[in-house]
Amino acid sequence: MTNEPRHAGRHFLQIPGPTPVPDRIHRAMAQPILDHRGPEFQRLALRVLSNVKSIFKTKNPVIIFPSSGTGAWEAAMVNTLSPGDHVLMVETGQFATLWKNMAVKLGLVPEFLATDWRSGVDAAQVEARLAEDTAHKIKAVCIVHNETATGCRSDLKAVRDAMDAVNHPALLMVDTISSLAVMDLRHDEWGIDVTISGSQKGLMLPPGLAFTAVSDKALAASKTAKLARAYFHWDDMLANNANGFFPYTPATGLLYGLDVAIDMLNEEGLDNVFARHERRAGATRRAVYA
Repeated sequence: MTNEPRHAGRHFLQIPGPTPVPDRIHRAMAQPILDHRGPEFQRLALRVLSNVKSIFKTKNPVIIFPSSGTGAWEAAMVNTLSPGDHVLMVETGQFATLWKNMAVKLGLVPEFLATDWRSGVDAAQVEARLAEDTAHKIKAVCIVHNETATGCRSDLKAVRDAMDAVNHPALLMVDTISSLAVMDLRHDEWGIDVTISGSQKGLMLPPGLAFTAVSDKALAASKTAKLARAYFHWDDMLANNANGFFPYTPATGLLYGLDVAIDMLNEEGLDNVFARHERRAGATRRAVYA
């Protein structure tokens, strides 16, 4: 006899994330570990680093770190900003608040636009604040696309349009940890400079991979940024990635899984994936209202 609860059948995780991992991805990750300095791994890495760009809808590099999504927050800031830089952030929920707290710890000066956590970013409010910043002290605008805790979504194109309307040169950084491969995201078309994400939600993987998709403008900013960086240094990653390798031990098993996850998303078609999530979200809302 045991006092442990009995689980009839397979455990099905029903939380905002991590999300359940499909069997096909489980099987891919169960392969023997590769030599991460050998030619077979090199082929895997080059394929994944190239194919993942389609999920972000970018032609620019997507840098993959062995880390949680929190590491991608840090990578975005330390590679592009300097101590004392002002960043404009919006309090759309718990994760926007945690990102703001990190900015403080890194020696940045966040300006935090308050909300009631029940709605997305007000692009007009962002535009008004940037219009006041005639000296361009604000170096980055940091937005959470979809708040994991509340499901609160922000209109990223409207934010970019607001920044362009006042011709403000700040970088646009976007957290897509719970929105990538779930809802429409267009890194290049919407003028995003750093798109931040993680493996454990729309990409259908376990936690452990962090992503930063970077624009040419962000890469240029990284050449003059003064915040300390080591593990999350983009230059080191990009130099090694160009040849299909990483500057330190990569998460080999997760990269196996990512390779298959990208295939699965493309087989269904991203637009179909987005529509499927919208249908289920709508059904859930109607059930709650009822």
